[in-house]
Amino acid sequence: MIYIKRRLANKIKSLVDNFPVTVLTGARQVGKSTLLQQEFPHFSYSSMDDFHLQEKVRLDPSSLWLHQDQIILDEVQKFPFLLEAVKLAVDSQSQRMRFILSGSADLLLMKGVSESLAGRAVYLDLFPLTIGEEKGAPDYNNLDRLWDPESKIQNQDVDRIDPIPYLLRGFFPPLLKLPGHEQVLAWLEGYTRTYLERDLRDLSQVGSLIDFRQLMQTAALRTGAILNQANIARDCGQSQATVHRYIRLLEATHLVTRVPAFTRNRNKRLVKSPKLFMLDPALSLFLSGIYDTETLKSSRELGGYFETLVYLHIRAWAELQTPRAAIYYWRTVSGREVDLVIEKGRNLLALEIKMTPKPMVHDIKNLLYFLEDYPETIRAVLIHAGSAVEWLHPKVIAVPWWWLDC
Repeated sequence: MIYIKRRLANKIKSLVDNFPVTVLTGARQVGKSTLLQQEFPHFSYSSMDDFHLQEKVRLDPSSLWLHQDQIILDEVQKFPFLLEAVKLAVDSQSQRMRFILSGSADLLLMKGVSESLAGRAVYLDLFPLTIGEEKGAPDYNNLDRLWDPESKIQNQDVDRIDPIPYLLRGFFPPLLKLPGHEQVLAWLEGYTRTYLERDLRDLSQVGSLIDFRQLMQTAALRTGAILNQANIARDCGQSQATVHRYIRLLEATHLVTRVPAFTRNRNKRLVKSPKLFMLDPALSLFLSGIYDTETLKSSRELGGYFETLVYLHIRAWAELQTPRAAIYYWRTVSGREVDLVIEKGRNLLALEIKMTPKPMVHDIKNLLYFLEDYPETIRAVLIHAGSAVEWLHPKVIAVPWWWLDC
């Protein structure tokens, strides 16, 4: 399989050059191991998925880096005690040791990890491929240009890339090489089964996998919506405490993300509950029982799935920024909403996401409300499924979903 260069690679290299421990986390199958083996071929590589290594690790973790000073330890969440051994190695060795730790669970949420690596480690998250990475687009993309108030973006008609096939296929790297949608569904089924039967149990005890899968399905149906744990508990027939714990496990394994509300306005009554996003639109569709184009197009949740696709690209871009750009959404108690608000330093970019091939002026009314309340916003952007790059207002531009990442 041809290696697709990941935009995060250069940032990882810079951090590895300057810090003793770099931690790369992300969901299983987003490409962490491939990236590290391709970009750091001179590092010693050990995976905790390797059954033959596991007894060696239990007996003497430091044997993994005997006579080595550049080390990759993959899937380290399986053996949290490794982190204390890494700390001791970094603190005691006079030579220039460099560790890259990788895992499919959020190490910061694991007990004792933050203490073990405090002051020694920097953290990055890897996400599924973006369309820009898939197409080999430059690292500096149109989303970067939108942040520059001096950039001159002209009205133009560009290619229309229908988001429907991308929603159904998703962005996990292994899916790109599959010949058809039947194989995509088989892969997603295997992914879900492996997650429930192996990855989840490695991280925590779950009383009922049936209940947990039901929670996953309910979360998938609500991707892009405001999180209401009471409603989810009611629909699943589970306690709120159980729902809260299960969502935390989905977060720890990078399958869902909460996006906080943007509440910087004391003069307005704003919703404060977070939004919930699944990692990948195709995984959301699979868990929701949507397997084909016709069912997807008629689904009332289509807008949420499209928003999930866009959020994936925004989140991957935010991870490239130093410091990371913060992502929020904005909603007033009266119902005015902006789908995403990006904060970079003291600057704001407001995004409205519409699954429409032809953006109209009435689609930007909530963006205009936001601009009125937050005049420091650099620009507002209407992201759509059509082909037009078009200014609809002096500070509001409509752009196709894929154009942002290219």
